[in-house]
Amino acid sequence: MTLPVELQQEIPQRAAMQFCRFCGTGLQRTVVDLGMSPLCETYPSAAELNRGEVFYPLRVYVCEQCFLVQLEEYESAEKIFSDYPYFSSYSDSWLKHAENYCDKLTKQIGLCSRNLVVEVASNDGYLLQYFVERGVPVLGIEPAGNVAKVAVTKGVPTLVRFFGAQVAKELVAEGRSADLLLGNNVLAQVPDLNDFVEGLKILLKPAGILTLEFPHLLQLMDRNEFDTIYHEHFSYFSMLTTVRILEAHGLRVFDVEELPTHGGSLRVYACRSEERTHNVQPRVAELIERERLAGLDSSDGYENFARQVKQTKLELMEFLITTAKRGKRVAGYGAPGKSATLLH
Repeated sequence: MTLPVELQQEIPQRAAMQFCRFCGTGLQRTVVDLGMSPLCETYPSAAELNRGEVFYPLRVYVCEQCFLVQLEEYESAEKIFSDYPYFSSYSDSWLKHAENYCDKLTKQIGLCSRNLVVEVASNDGYLLQYFVERGVPVLGIEPAGNVAKVAVTKGVPTLVRFFGAQVAKELVAEGRSADLLLGNNVLAQVPDLNDFVEGLKILLKPAGILTLEFPHLLQLMDRNEFDTIYHEHFSYFSMLTTVRILEAHGLRVFDVEELPTHGGSLRVYACRSEERTHNVQPRVAELIERERLAGLDSSDGYENFARQVKQTKLELMEFLITTAKRGKRVAGYGAPGKSATLLH
């Protein structure tokens, strides 16, 4: 893969990532500094409660070249995702979201037994199971072996690998290219972004369709959803940056949907750059223009977010202190990953 001339830079190999994971520009501008935080989705055992817990900086940068918002990589994806406690099927509303997607894309593309649907980061088969029910061949690619086992019991064949260009090449060599390729809430969790997106291009058939879902940076900032920021999420995407990244790897965005999931997400539709069957829908340009008006194509456009977060923190602390002084308790139920950010 060759990046555009303006993005061709030597990307230094450093243990702590201080350069943009897409274009290699040195990261200088901080969007927000959330202090020190442990990894989310980690649950110390009773025997570990008297030991110290490892905290990492939760500092968010914006690249002043491509405007990708990102964290440094303090722990590898292999350590975080190889054995994973989150199972997508635990959420009934998310299952319904997945089934609705299956219905829509099956009709839109005309999927049948001659096609192949591939999901990257397929978790426990929460989505691909609905294609299986409709007689459409599927393949899941999931790095967490404990989660993949559950998918197999649902009739979803699953390859236990971290996805990237090499895996894509192997599958294509086996004759397993995708008519529909999808990745829901995985793009943000990829440290080697260029290798991952290049793999998507390789695995997609010449006339295939790619869909990606991820939390929308504009919504995250507008709604002050800073609890969406934690170490599992290496990057945070605007439409502006998403289009730039996909285009650098020979993929063309032709449509986008705004979704209510995860506090406001995007579903991006893309195809190979040379494929001209799909006309670019007006809402792609409309959304990009909204992001430009919000300042997401300028470093200065990210300054207000830190002030919003600080004010929220002060108000929360004031509430908790006042409540404690009155002799009352604040009860909490469950342990969502986002609580790691909110409570630290």
